[in-house]
Amino acid sequence: MATVQPFVGGLSPLDIVTVLMIYGPAYLANTGAMLFGKWIPDRTGMPRWRIDGGRNWRDGQRILGDGKTWNGMFGGALISGLLMLLAHLVWLGRSAVGQRPFIDPLASAAPTDWFWIGNEWIAAFAMGFVLGLFCLIGDALGSFVKRRRGLKREGDVSSKAPLLDTLPFAVLIFVSGLLLFPDQVIGQTVLIPSMVSLLVLTPLIHRGVNILGYRLGLKDVPY
Repeated sequence: MATVQPFVGGLSPLDIVTVLMIYGPAYLANTGAMLFGKWIPDRTGMPRWRIDGGRNWRDGQRILGDGKTWNGMFGGALISGLLMLLAHLVWLGRSAVGQRPFIDPLASAAPTDWFWIGNEWIAAFAMGFVLGLFCLIGDALGSFVKRRRGLKREGDVSSKAPLLDTLPFAVLIFVSGLLLFPDQVIGQTVLIPSMVSLLVLTPLIHRGVNILGYRLGLKDVPY
Protein backbone atom coordinates (compact mmCIF):
# COMPACT_ATOMS: atom_id res chain seq x y z
CA MET A 1 0.00 0.00 0.00
CA ALA A 2 1.08 3.60 -0.58
CA THR A 3 2.58 5.79 2.09
CA VAL A 4 -0.04 8.38 2.96
CA GLN A 5 1.08 11.98 2.98
CA PRO A 6 -0.33 14.05 5.85
CA PHE A 7 -3.52 15.82 4.94
CA VAL A 8 -3.65 19.56 5.15
CA GLY A 9 -5.96 20.09 8.09
CA GLY A 10 -8.34 22.99 7.80
CA LEU A 11 -11.78 24.22 6.97
CA SER A 12 -11.52 24.77 3.24
CA PRO A 13 -14.32 23.38 1.07
CA LEU A 14 -11.83 20.85 -0.34
CA ASP A 15 -10.92 19.62 3.16
CA ILE A 16 -14.57 19.19 4.09
CA VAL A 17 -15.53 17.46 0.83
CA THR A 18 -12.56 15.11 1.24
CA VAL A 19 -13.76 13.99 4.66
CA LEU A 20 -17.29 13.61 3.33
CA MET A 21 -16.03 11.41 0.49
CA ILE A 22 -13.93 9.26 2.84
CA TYR A 23 -16.77 8.78 5.30
CA GLY A 24 -19.50 8.77 2.65
CA PRO A 25 -20.04 4.98 2.74
CA ALA A 26 -20.81 5.17 6.47
CA TYR A 27 -23.12 8.15 6.01
CA LEU A 28 -25.06 6.12 3.45
CA ALA A 29 -25.62 3.30 5.94
CA ASN A 30 -28.84 5.10 6.83
CA THR A 31 -30.00 4.77 3.23
CA GLY A 32 -29.14 1.07 3.33
CA ALA A 33 -31.16 0.78 6.53
CA MET A 34 -34.19 2.25 4.72
CA LEU A 35 -33.73 -0.31 1.94
CA PHE A 36 -33.43 -3.37 4.17
CA GLY A 37 -35.67 -2.15 6.97
CA LYS A 38 -38.63 -0.96 4.88
CA TRP A 39 -38.42 -1.27 1.09
CA ILE A 40 -37.46 -4.95 0.90
CA PRO A 41 -39.87 -6.12 3.65
CA ASP A 42 -42.72 -4.11 2.09
CA ARG A 43 -42.20 -5.75 -1.28
CA THR A 44 -41.25 -9.26 -0.26
CA GLY A 45 -43.19 -9.84 2.93
CA MET A 46 -39.94 -10.40 4.81
CA PRO A 47 -40.56 -9.99 8.54
CA ARG A 48 -39.09 -7.00 10.36
CA TRP A 49 -37.12 -7.96 13.45
CA ARG A 50 -37.53 -5.00 15.79
CA ILE A 51 -34.48 -4.23 17.88
CA ASP A 52 -36.50 -3.52 21.00
CA GLY A 53 -38.74 -6.56 20.45
CA GLY A 54 -41.81 -4.38 21.01
CA ARG A 55 -40.83 -3.75 24.62
CA ASN A 56 -41.41 -0.52 26.55
CA TRP A 57 -38.93 1.40 28.69
CA ARG A 58 -39.71 2.15 32.33
CA ASP A 59 -41.44 5.37 31.26
CA GLY A 60 -44.11 3.29 29.48
CA GLN A 61 -42.92 4.29 25.99
CA ARG A 62 -41.35 2.00 23.40
CA ILE A 63 -37.58 1.67 23.77
CA LEU A 64 -36.89 2.45 20.12
CA GLY A 65 -40.06 1.87 18.11
CA ASP A 66 -40.96 -0.14 15.03
CA GLY A 67 -38.65 1.89 12.78
CA LYS A 68 -35.47 0.44 14.29
CA THR A 69 -34.96 -3.13 13.11
CA TRP A 70 -32.13 -5.62 12.94
CA ASN A 71 -32.89 -5.82 9.21
CA GLY A 72 -32.08 -2.15 8.83
CA MET A 73 -29.06 -2.12 11.14
CA PHE A 74 -27.18 -4.98 9.53
CA GLY A 75 -28.49 -4.26 6.05
CA GLY A 76 -27.28 -0.67 6.34
CA ALA A 77 -23.87 -1.83 7.59
CA LEU A 78 -23.72 -4.25 4.64
CA ILE A 79 -24.33 -1.40 2.19
CA SER A 80 -21.67 0.69 3.91
CA GLY A 81 -19.18 -2.17 3.60
CA LEU A 82 -19.92 -2.65 -0.09
CA LEU A 83 -19.60 1.08 -0.77
CA MET A 84 -16.25 1.24 1.05
CA LEU A 85 -15.06 -1.68 -1.07
CA LEU A 86 -16.22 0.20 -4.18
CA ALA A 87 -14.39 3.36 -3.05
CA HIS A 88 -11.20 1.34 -2.62
CA LEU A 89 -11.64 -0.15 -6.08
CA VAL A 90 -12.31 3.17 -7.82
CA TRP A 91 -9.66 5.25 -6.00
CA LEU A 92 -7.09 2.51 -5.54
CA GLY A 93 -3.78 3.92 -4.33
CA ARG A 94 -4.77 7.59 -4.36
CA SER A 95 -3.22 9.11 -1.25
CA ALA A 96 -1.45 12.36 -2.12
CA VAL A 97 -2.72 15.70 -0.86
CA GLY A 98 -3.05 16.91 -4.42
CA GLN A 99 -5.40 14.03 -5.25
CA ARG A 100 -8.12 15.16 -2.87
CA PRO A 101 -11.08 14.77 -2.54
CA PHE A 102 -10.92 11.27 -4.12
CA ILE A 103 -8.67 9.44 -1.66
CA ASP A 104 -8.41 5.68 -1.25
CA PRO A 105 -9.66 4.91 2.29
CA LEU A 106 -7.39 1.83 2.35
CA ALA A 107 -4.29 3.73 1.17
CA SER A 108 -2.32 3.02 4.36
CA ALA A 109 -3.82 -0.37 5.28
CA ALA A 110 -1.56 -3.40 5.72
CA PRO A 111 -1.93 -7.11 6.55
CA THR A 112 -0.99 -6.36 10.17
CA ASP A 113 -4.11 -4.22 10.71
CA TRP A 114 -6.84 -5.75 12.90
CA PHE A 115 -9.52 -5.43 10.20
CA TRP A 116 -7.38 -7.04 7.47
CA ILE A 117 -9.13 -10.38 7.03
CA GLY A 118 -7.65 -12.36 4.18
CA ASN A 119 -7.00 -9.57 1.70
CA GLU A 120 -7.40 -5.85 1.06
CA TRP A 121 -10.88 -6.23 -0.42
CA ILE A 122 -12.28 -7.93 2.65
CA ALA A 123 -10.47 -5.31 4.73
CA ALA A 124 -12.20 -2.53 2.82
CA PHE A 125 -15.56 -4.19 3.37
CA ALA A 126 -14.79 -4.71 7.08
CA MET A 127 -13.86 -1.04 7.55
CA GLY A 128 -17.08 0.11 5.89
CA PHE A 129 -19.22 -2.42 7.75
CA VAL A 130 -17.84 -1.35 11.14
CA LEU A 131 -18.31 2.37 10.41
CA GLY A 132 -21.81 1.73 9.06
CA LEU A 133 -22.71 -0.29 12.14
CA PHE A 134 -21.62 2.54 14.43
CA CYS A 135 -23.61 4.98 12.29
CA LEU A 136 -26.76 2.98 12.91
CA ILE A 137 -26.00 2.45 16.59
CA GLY A 138 -25.75 6.24 16.86
CA ASP A 139 -29.05 6.57 15.01
CA ALA A 140 -30.68 4.15 17.47
CA LEU A 141 -29.25 6.08 20.43
CA GLY A 142 -30.75 9.28 19.02
CA SER A 143 -34.11 7.52 18.71
CA PHE A 144 -33.86 6.32 22.31
CA VAL A 145 -33.21 9.84 23.60
CA LYS A 146 -36.02 11.30 21.48
CA ARG A 147 -38.52 8.86 22.94
CA ARG A 148 -37.42 9.61 26.48
CA ARG A 149 -38.05 13.30 25.74
CA GLY A 150 -41.42 12.67 24.11
CA LEU A 151 -40.12 13.62 20.66
CA LYS A 152 -40.94 10.43 18.81
CA ARG A 153 -42.49 10.62 15.35
CA GLU A 154 -46.26 10.31 15.27
CA GLY A 155 -47.57 9.03 11.92
CA ASP A 156 -46.72 11.61 9.30
CA VAL A 157 -45.73 14.23 11.89
CA SER A 158 -42.00 14.76 12.33
CA SER A 159 -40.41 14.45 15.75
CA LYS A 160 -39.16 18.02 15.21
CA ALA A 161 -35.78 17.07 16.63
CA PRO A 162 -33.39 17.54 13.68
CA LEU A 163 -30.25 17.51 15.83
CA LEU A 164 -31.17 14.24 17.53
CA ASP A 165 -32.02 12.84 14.10
CA THR A 166 -28.54 13.59 12.78
CA LEU A 167 -25.79 14.36 15.29
CA PRO A 168 -25.70 11.03 17.19
CA PHE A 169 -25.03 8.94 14.08
CA ALA A 170 -22.53 11.44 12.65
CA VAL A 171 -20.64 11.75 15.95
CA LEU A 172 -20.38 7.97 16.31
CA ILE A 173 -19.12 7.62 12.74
CA PHE A 174 -16.26 10.05 13.36
CA VAL A 175 -15.44 8.83 16.88
CA SER A 176 -15.31 5.21 15.73
CA GLY A 177 -13.13 6.21 12.77
CA LEU A 178 -10.66 8.06 14.99
CA LEU A 179 -10.54 5.39 17.71
CA LEU A 180 -10.70 2.18 15.69
CA PHE A 181 -8.69 3.23 12.63
CA PRO A 182 -6.07 5.69 14.00
CA ASP A 183 -3.39 4.59 11.53
CA GLN A 184 -5.64 4.87 8.48
CA VAL A 185 -6.57 7.78 6.24
CA ILE A 186 -9.95 8.12 7.95
CA GLY A 187 -8.40 8.25 11.43
CA GLN A 188 -6.00 11.17 10.98
CA THR A 189 -6.54 13.71 13.73
CA VAL A 190 -5.81 16.59 11.34
CA LEU A 191 -9.24 15.86 9.86
CA ILE A 192 -11.04 16.79 13.07
CA PRO A 193 -11.72 20.45 12.08
CA SER A 194 -13.35 19.23 8.86
CA MET A 195 -15.29 16.63 10.84
CA VAL A 196 -16.67 19.35 13.10
CA SER A 197 -17.69 21.36 10.04
CA LEU A 198 -19.45 18.30 8.66
CA LEU A 199 -21.35 17.91 11.92
CA VAL A 200 -22.75 21.39 11.31
CA LEU A 201 -23.69 20.47 7.73
CA THR A 202 -25.00 16.99 8.50
CA PRO A 203 -28.62 18.06 9.23
CA LEU A 204 -28.82 19.49 5.70
CA ILE A 205 -27.19 16.39 4.17
CA HIS A 206 -29.48 14.12 6.14
CA ARG A 207 -32.56 16.08 5.08
CA GLY A 208 -31.54 15.87 1.43
CA VAL A 209 -30.95 12.10 1.62
CA ASN A 210 -34.31 11.59 3.34
CA ILE A 211 -36.14 13.60 0.69
CA LEU A 212 -34.46 11.45 -1.97
CA GLY A 213 -35.42 8.29 -0.08
CA TYR A 214 -39.02 9.52 0.15
CA ARG A 215 -39.20 10.22 -3.58
CA LEU A 216 -37.73 6.80 -4.35
CA GLY A 217 -40.31 5.13 -2.13
CA LEU A 218 -37.81 4.02 0.52
CA LYS A 219 -39.44 6.15 3.21
CA ASP A 220 -43.02 7.01 4.13
CA VAL A 221 -42.11 10.58 5.04
CA PRO A 222 -39.45 13.02 3.77
CA TYR A 223 -37.56 13.29 7.09
